Amino acid sequence: MSTPENDQEGGPPAPHISLSVNTSPQARAKQRIAALMEEVEILKQDKATKQRKTTYYVSQGRAICRLVVLFIPIEDIVAENDWCCENGDDSSTLEQDHLQHGYIELVKVLPWFHDRLASLDLKESEDMLRKLRRGADSARGDDTATLKELVGSWVNTECHPSLLIRPNNKHGQGFVSDACGKLLCPVEWRWEDPVVRAGICDRTTAFIVSENSWPSFMYENSKVDATNLEHGLFKSKLLVMGFKAIFTSPSSANEVDGDGDAADIIENDRRARRRLDQSKVKTCIRFTLSSITSWRAVDGDFDYNTCWNNVVDFFEDSPGPAARLRVKELLEWWTQLVSHLPVTHADC
Repeated sequence: MSTPENDQEGGPPAPHISLSVNTSPQARAKQRIAALMEEVEILKQDKATKQRKTTYYVSQGRAICRLVVLFIPIEDIVAENDWCCENGDDSSTLEQDHLQHGYIELVKVLPWFHDRLASLDLKESEDMLRKLRRGADSARGDDTATLKELVGSWVNTECHPSLLIRPNNKHGQGFVSDACGKLLCPVEWRWEDPVVRAGICDRTTAFIVSENSWPSFMYENSKVDATNLEHGLFKSKLLVMGFKAIFTSPSSANEVDGDGDAADIIENDRRARRRLDQSKVKTCIRFTLSSITSWRAVDGDFDYNTCWNNVVDFFEDSPGPAARLRVKELLEWWTQLVSHLPVTHADC
C-alpha cells in the first residue's frame, strides 16, 4: 500500500505559485530610479553634514593660536592632559605644566571640546583635531600677513629708516635694519652703542639675544627705566596696534593715538583680560620685525615657544603678592583701553 510520501516522491513536483503582483517594466524602472535618487539625497546630506562639521571645526580652531597656544600642536596638549589623568601631576616638569595649562585654557575657549572629544572614537577624534589644527594654522597665517603690512608701515612712519621696510621682503628687517634692530634690542643694552650693535649682529657670546630678555618694542615709547624694568612694560603703542589688528580689525589699529592714550581704543571688546592675548601679540610682532620669512620655533638664539611661555608666566605665575598686584593693575589698564574707559595719568 502506497503512502502519501511515496506518491509525492514518485510523482511530478508541485508547481510553484508566485505571490508577486505583476507590474509593468516602466513602473519597476521608476521605482528603481526613485530608490537611487533617495540614496543620492542621503549621500548629499551626509556630504553637507561633513562639510558643516569641517567648517565648524576649522572656524573654531582659529581661536586656538590666538588664545591657547601659538606653536604647540593641539594633539600634544590633549596627550598631556591624558597623561596627567593617568599619572597625576605631582611629578610633572615645567614644560608639562605649560602644556596642561594650555589644555585648561583650551576648554575655556572651546567649552564643548572636552565632552566632544570623549564621545568620539579614535578616527573621529583625529579628524576633529586635524581640522582644528587647520583652522589654527590658517588664523596664524592671516594674522602674520596682517601684521607684516601694519608693522612695516608703522616702522616706516615712526622710525624713518634710511631703507624703507617692505612687507613683502623681510630680508632687510631684523638686526640688519637699524629701525627694526632698535625695537628688537633687549632693554638691558643700548642699540645706539656701536659695540652693542656689532655684538648683536655678529652674535658674539657677550650679546646673545634670547627669549629671556624683553625687547624694547614692548615698552611705552620703547624706553625702559633701568631701576624698574616693569615700568612701561606691555604698554607700547605697537602692542596696542597689534592687539587691535588681530582681535578687532586691521583698520581699527590706525585709531591708536599714542602710548598710554585711551582715546578710541578697541571699543566694546573685553578680550584684554585674557593673558594669552598678550603672548600672541608680542610673539607675532617680534616675528614680524625679524628677518625670518616663515614661522619656525627658533630664530638664531631666540626660542619663540619659550618666549610665549615667559609672557604667560609673567601674568599667571607672578612671584608674590606685590607682583600679582602689579599684574592686576596692568590688566586693568588694558581692560580700560579695551572697554573705552578713561585711563588716568598715573596708569600710563
